[in-house]
Amino acid sequence: MNRTLVLGVYVPVVVFETGMGAILPVVAISATDLGASLAGAGLVVALIGVGHIVGDIPAGALAARVGDRRAMLLGACAAVVVLAGAALAPNVVVLGVCLTLLGAVAAVFTLARHSYLAETTPVDRRARVLSTLAGLQRVGTFAGPFLGAALMHVWGLPAAWWLAVVTSLVTAGLVALVPDEDEHVGGPPAVTLRRVVSDHRHVFATLGVAVLMVGAARGSRQTVLPLWSEHLGLSPATTSIVFGISGAIDMLLFYPAGKLMDARGRLWTAVPSMLVLAVGLALVPLAGEVRALTAVAMLVGLGNGMGAGILMTLGADVAPPAVRAQFLGVWRLCGDAGSAGGPLLVSAGAALGSLAAGIWSVAAVSGLSALALLRWAPRYSVHANRTTRRLAAERAARGAAPDAGEPERGDQEGGQPGGGASA
Repeated sequence: MNRTLVLGVYVPVVVFETGMGAILPVVAISATDLGASLAGAGLVVALIGVGHIVGDIPAGALAARVGDRRAMLLGACAAVVVLAGAALAPNVVVLGVCLTLLGAVAAVFTLARHSYLAETTPVDRRARVLSTLAGLQRVGTFAGPFLGAALMHVWGLPAAWWLAVVTSLVTAGLVALVPDEDEHVGGPPAVTLRRVVSDHRHVFATLGVAVLMVGAARGSRQTVLPLWSEHLGLSPATTSIVFGISGAIDMLLFYPAGKLMDARGRLWTAVPSMLVLAVGLALVPLAGEVRALTAVAMLVGLGNGMGAGILMTLGADVAPPAVRAQFLGVWRLCGDAGSAGGPLLVSAGAALGSLAAGIWSVAAVSGLSALALLRWAPRYSVHANRTTRRLAAERAARGAAPDAGEPERGDQEGGQPGGGASA
């Protein structure tokens, strides 16, 4: 593994996500301390996701204009400013504005590192590199709350915010100190966003919808487990332990998942991941006590972990090199919109009087996402499975290899993991 990849991407990701993980448990508490109601605090928490959605497409345009690594640096530096603003917020309105901006600058950082690795990583190692990126993000998010809790025990609630300020500053320093001389840095994008969406509308209308559903299923798990724990009357400490166990299982599988995707194709992890997640979510309302909920939470973590990096890998597969950053901005918007919509679906079920119905709804979405990936990934990704790779190799031998991101026509037999005769 080369030095630039480790020091310039992986280490900054762990550091940055540790800071983000440290603040997530205290956002609602900070909002209530500033006078927000519980409902208002929930809205403030949601503003980070809103910022992500708002920032995805501008992040793609920025990365295309200044280059991926410079965009990573700008995102980390901007995070320092907005996190400091949140730490010093005199009222809940300022806190909400800072958190919305935090979501937007985090979108710049995550889009830029995704685009950078998509451009610089050899295709035969792409899934391992990107799944490792996703796994390290999980490690940081998992470790952050524990480090933040230790600091808050000594210095109080603001310590979590200042920890995130420091980690963002360290992230910026690491990115600045490990430049990549081979990165192409262009001027203003030659192709408009409208043109990118128009030229690739079939991808976004099919595979993009599958990405949205995957995002919804994954995003909902962070709402489902705490809400059902509350429904069972479990203490906050017990809920945290259950959630932490699920997260630990989630973290264990990122490298095997990436290796399998590189060896056999993307669908070999994507489809089982979403099916296992669907089963886990469907079993949550059947868990009537803490041991059963813990077992189901482990299954949910297993399903999510099996698909570590799948959306980033598929995005890298289908993104056209000439407009990679802009394309990935729209791609990530699909996933982030789903991540925001999944918890809303669960909440809608609860508001209508049946939390279980809301949970079963997202379980159904997870199952449908597996079918959608099975249907559309082979059409657009050469690396969906071994059949699509074989057909692409045959076309290349005939001098007719398709460009990245173009639909793969006539390979419908590749719609099963492992595909056809080459399975």
